[in-house]
Amino acid sequence: MTSTINPEKLFEICRLPVDQLEQHPGLKIKFKLVETPEDVHRWAAQDMAEEVKRNNTSGQPTRWILPCGPTKQFPLFAEIVNRENIDLKNLFVFHMDEMLDWQGRPIALDHPFSFEGQMRKYFYGPIKAELNVPENQRFFPSIFDIDGLSRKIEELGGVDTTYAGIGYRGHIAMNEPPHSPWYTVTLEDLRNSKTRILHINDDTIVALSQRNVGGCSHMVPPMTITLGMKDMLSARRLRFIADTGAWKRTVLRILLLGEQSVEYPATLAQEHADAMLVCDRNTILPPL
Repeated sequence: MTSTINPEKLFEICRLPVDQLEQHPGLKIKFKLVETPEDVHRWAAQDMAEEVKRNNTSGQPTRWILPCGPTKQFPLFAEIVNRENIDLKNLFVFHMDEMLDWQGRPIALDHPFSFEGQMRKYFYGPIKAELNVPENQRFFPSIFDIDGLSRKIEELGGVDTTYAGIGYRGHIAMNEPPHSPWYTVTLEDLRNSKTRILHINDDTIVALSQRNVGGCSHMVPPMTITLGMKDMLSARRLRFIADTGAWKRTVLRILLLGEQSVEYPATLAQEHADAMLVCDRNTILPPL
């Protein structure tokens, strides 16, 4: 795939001082700067709790698409839920992706890279049983019913909030930029993409292995099933959470100030009516 990025414009936004970003007139989505990664996690946990409380008060369900990364906000969310006795019985959770083995088959829940296993442990596990999300309201993508989550989202009247991390090259869930020279995926194709099974890109394997298993890439399952961008962007609110330092400095500035491109799928969020990035200072320092 040939790049369409204008290097001069890219370098310009990569040199902007942090303190010029929040009020920059060229922002494509809303931006909230906090000081530390811990502040990012606390903000996300509180935002999640407040949304459930608002909907509970008005007698409305809460419907989320959630990532398995970042995850440090989830124990904080559980603390708030348990402390304030927030009822999650009317919360519906759609998990955005799952890793698959080299044959495109499910991995065991106790595998270090099982997203379902991680979410059961770190998201649902710490919440009091009497407050927890009912089992039949937890939806994980399945190779055996590839459009199942999309059907359920439609049945429930849509998604309230997509909470998402963002990858090195701008992927949301595993909606990565296509690298093959043998076929073309347009921006419109990506915008309307559905749940699908794919091989993950090499840079994602490197990132996952470096952060989680000391660079042992053979531990990282090479395939995935992911919700498509159409479901991600259908939510009424879109909240990006970034907290991992230098690895993300360029992509976040492209999200905020760059042009839309297939090379950075998250830039499709620039079309969204209520999209916001919440990030700590170190993670969005000038990369140049």
